[in-house]
Amino acid sequence: MSNLRKTPEFKDEAEERVFWENHDSADYLDWGQAQHTSFPKLKPSTRTISLRLPETLLDRIKIEANKRDMPYQSLIKVWLSDDVNESRRTD
Repeated sequence: MSNLRKTPEFKDEAEERVFWENHDSADYLDWGQAQHTSFPKLKPSTRTISLRLPETLLDRIKIEANKRDMPYQSLIKVWLSDDVNESRRTD
């Protein structure tokens, strides 16, 4: 006989999110029966933004990206990600 609770029905994703933020999933799922899953083609959601940069800065970024043989937008994302990750480690 299982001691697991029945997962409630949710009206929407927001209600479900609140529920799981306040409840332990181990009370509802037998994690011992879980199987490893991989989603190799899953890409993170992205949002397009507009960013105004001085032309000289953009030119320098493009030069650095060219040295690395990568698109300048990708280089900007890498730099931003690295900086944010570093800042979070030091806070």
